[in-house]
Amino acid sequence: MLDGAARIVPLVKAARDLGMPALAITDHGVMYGAVDFYKACQKYGIKPILGCEVYVAPRTRFDRTPQVDDHQFHLVLLAENQTGYQNLLALVSQAHLQGFYYKPRVDLELLQHHREGLIALSGCLAGQIPALLSRGEIEEARRKAGELQDIFGRNFYLEVQDHHLPEQKTVNPRLFRLAKELNLPLVATNDLHYIQQEDAGIQDVLLCIQTGKTVQDKDRSLRFPTHEFYLKTADEMFLLFGERPEVLQNTLEIAERCQVNLNFDTLHLPEFPVPAGETPESYLTKLCYQGMQRRYAAVTPAIKERLDFELQVIQRMGFAGYFLIVQDLINWARSQRIPVGPGRGSAAGSLVAYVLGITNLDPLQYDLLFERFLNPQRVTMPDIDIDFCYRRRDEVINYVVQKYGEEQVAQIITFGTMQARSAIRDVGRVLGLPLGEVDRVAKMVPEELGITLAKALETSPELQQAAAKDERIQRLLTVSQGLEGIPRHASTHAAGLVIGKDKLMNFLPLQRTGEVVTTQFTKETVEEIGLLKMDLLGLRTLTVMNDAVQIIQRTRPEAQNLDLQKLPLDDAATYDLLSRGETIGVFQLESSGLRSLLREMKPSCLEDLIALNALYRPGPLGSGMVEEFVKRKQGETVVDYWHPTLEPILKDTYGVIVYQEQVMRIASEMAGFSLGEADELRRAMSKKKPEILAAYRDSFVQGAINRRIPKETAQRVFELMEYFAGYGFNRSHSTAYALIAYQTAYLKAHYPAEFMAALLTSISTNLDKVAFY
Repeated sequence: MLDGAARIVPLVKAARDLGMPALAITDHGVMYGAVDFYKACQKYGIKPILGCEVYVAPRTRFDRTPQVDDHQFHLVLLAENQTGYQNLLALVSQAHLQGFYYKPRVDLELLQHHREGLIALSGCLAGQIPALLSRGEIEEARRKAGELQDIFGRNFYLEVQDHHLPEQKTVNPRLFRLAKELNLPLVATNDLHYIQQEDAGIQDVLLCIQTGKTVQDKDRSLRFPTHEFYLKTADEMFLLFGERPEVLQNTLEIAERCQVNLNFDTLHLPEFPVPAGETPESYLTKLCYQGMQRRYAAVTPAIKERLDFELQVIQRMGFAGYFLIVQDLINWARSQRIPVGPGRGSAAGSLVAYVLGITNLDPLQYDLLFERFLNPQRVTMPDIDIDFCYRRRDEVINYVVQKYGEEQVAQIITFGTMQARSAIRDVGRVLGLPLGEVDRVAKMVPEELGITLAKALETSPELQQAAAKDERIQRLLTVSQGLEGIPRHASTHAAGLVIGKDKLMNFLPLQRTGEVVTTQFTKETVEEIGLLKMDLLGLRTLTVMNDAVQIIQRTRPEAQNLDLQKLPLDDAATYDLLSRGETIGVFQLESSGLRSLLREMKPSCLEDLIALNALYRPGPLGSGMVEEFVKRKQGETVVDYWHPTLEPILKDTYGVIVYQEQVMRIASEMAGFSLGEADELRRAMSKKKPEILAAYRDSFVQGAINRRIPKETAQRVFELMEYFAGYGFNRSHSTAYALIAYQTAYLKAHYPAEFMAALLTSISTNLDKVAFY
């Protein structure tokens, strides 16, 4: 990272514009961008060649003698076919997990074992053969070339480049002679670290960020000596190598040979062991029916109908094993007395999840929709995120590793990127600008989530004026824009865990981050390639509540049977505390803005807390929705339901559309949409694609007319849905978190000393912090 200033999509577009048929990605030692690169190439009509410029250990990958093994050599590997891609994943993974010493390293043994389906190129000047030729060690170079030729056969090419470097003028003729002597094919390549030649300065700044230097530093060891590391045209390459056209022709031949197709349609879920005579589907059904009997004193036809419907959808989509895996994990945690949250995200809308013990919220009681979680009309992986006691989360991860095997479980990588303000600060330091001045410019960027420098320059007159008046600031902003969004560092995702049906390195590259094995693909990519991704989150509040209950049970004989899952949800003292805004320590309700809103709203039931969770976000706060909600609740404004059909749907939110599920209910009740279709409508509204929305509008209006609702009313309701859909929140998630908020508020209202003691213990043992609180 911080070595190349070429972003994937602009690079692929540039290759397309130059008429290139193919493009290869060969990052140093990693495959972070392989899938994103593949998808971009597919989109823009370029053949993607997936590869890696690996580091080769001077001896074996296990040798780690200082000043002997701390220098590695480059070797380019390209996947010719699916087998080659699998071998590339294995090589890159084992380079990190077995061979890491300063860099992830492979050795000849690994190359021999994983050579099938790979094309090898001898590398740039940092390759072992060019380095030996540069020093005049011709015989040793010949021997090393022979070793690689023995491993890869006709799939080994000597590689020539010309970036106007003096060393290349020496090495290239020697490579040509060596190729002739050993009857090896030659191929011309072009190493690029930026797209346009004029981007060389931006890449130089990037290198300085990587090494902690400034552009003025004269002792910089890492800098590019020429401005030739850009995407060259065919004509430019012909000018460099036209006297030996076969080396150019070989690039086309290699491109034609490379044919890797990534599959995004197959799931690779681990197999959950079921009892003899059972299938995952039959066993899931059995567990659900047992759970239904436990959860409900009387099983009504409506409950059974909902359960059967969900089971049918889950089994048709092939996700029975997924639910078995998740329920096993959660029930094991509960058996170990590890606190588990009541639910998170849209999974709280599933009755199957509730009867299995995955969630602790009755979706029927709170009118939560299964289709918001798993849409019968579109096959997508379920996404069940789980909150655990933050203190014991590692025990849960260890259980998963023990059950499915170390080679089948890993945590997930995440990348920090250069955002607008941080890019300005990084670039400003590298350019040697005064710290105070750089900080002043950075603060001119509006504090808006995800804002880009382009948008900041549009919306901030102050920033525009600063750039217009000072060329240094203009350059600062130009370079910062050139680097904005580039990955700056990698770390371990706070919650993500992946489980594979086989060794994970059969599906993706792995690495070690500290002591933890992580993927090299982000969680989105992990899901795209069909692996089971789970978010196991450590939630401090669960730890606080558990500690508080233990303190209470130890010190208060009358509260021996205190059970947070059986609290009365209409407790007056709890709502009084909330209405006073005395919510320091109460889950999700601690900020000054929320405390003020609580005093205005004066919540009187759990439904109010659910709405509060959904409303207190930047979109609704800036739209007037919150103020309107409070006025309607307090009786200061008349509640208007627009049509009698909507009153049952919007009654709990005083006629305001707060939840995504309400949009779905309206489409279903007013226009006859199935809930699956209604979820598709909700998604379309959130994406605001006019051509898609026009079709949905016609269907909605016609469906309403068929139910004898006036056309004008239907059109108005659709417009209101479209407006509110942009602000709507997931009711399932809001309900689960409102319940935790209520539980913590109950503890604070009835057992304030014990609750605050547990809270302070969880924050820190530092006495200064305790005194502050």
